[in-house]
Amino acid sequence: MAQKIVTLLSDDIDGSEASESIRFGLDGTEYEIDLNEQHARELREALQRFTEVARRPSGGRPRRAGRNSSGSGIDAKAVRQWALDNGLQVNTRGRVQQEIVEKYQAAQR
Repeated sequence: MAQKIVTLLSDDIDGSEASESIRFGLDGTEYEIDLNEQHARELREALQRFTEVARRPSGGRPRRAGRNSSGSGIDAKAVRQWALDNGLQVNTRGRVQQEIVEKYQAAQR
């Protein structure tokens, strides 16, 4: 026995039959809305002036200015370079060992 599943979309503005679902984002929040042709056109026209001059984000997650990957307030790259310059063994990737960080901080005082 065959089954046919039909999905009917209702326009989220006025409840009429919707023709499409539109996804968009604003301030880091993603939205999805079901709209009929007229409302979809209105939304696109309202956003057109902004989308024409906007740029698409580059890959990856955005980083906040002034933060580093360790979250400890130190520049891991600078700590690694200092450790290498001072003959210490340091991880080349990932978290910098705490004892290296402590030695670096002591040397900076």
